[in-house]
Amino acid sequence: MLGLISRQAPRLLRQPGSLIFRRSLADGSPAVSLTFGSPSESFYSEAEVKQVDLSTTAGSFGILANHVPTLATLRPGLLTVTDEEGVHKYFASSGTVTINADSTVQILAEEAHPIDRFDPQAVTQQLDQAQQSLSNAANDEEKAKAQIAVECLDALNKALGH
Repeated sequence: MLGLISRQAPRLLRQPGSLIFRRSLADGSPAVSLTFGSPSESFYSEAEVKQVDLSTTAGSFGILANHVPTLATLRPGLLTVTDEEGVHKYFASSGTVTINADSTVQILAEEAHPIDRFDPQAVTQQLDQAQQSLSNAANDEEKAKAQIAVECLDALNKALGH
């Protein structure tokens, strides 16, 4: 795809000389600078961390310093941050992650909470209710909403170890 865009650039861009395509690896930072939050809460703001593990639509992976630049969409799941103080676990419902060449990482979650805030029994009950709603959905809209709830609650249930 990169070759196609490069070859077509003179015809696609108003100023083709201003476009330079370059593949690169991230360079030289000993730690990851993490910014992570949701609309209701900020968890990290340019904090130095050792590693971030998360789930995206492309799969689950870990982020260390010097990670290849990446832009990905978060899937509902466990997000783990390892820093000097230990391991911190969060659940994110969805969002985006941007990994930059300078080892800065921005995670913008639609909803995110520390995993220890959740009541496992309540999550299991809500999952059962969502599965029932999915089974009883009368139309495509109800089915889609119920499916999203089931996927999110199932991921949360797994993150809680159930």
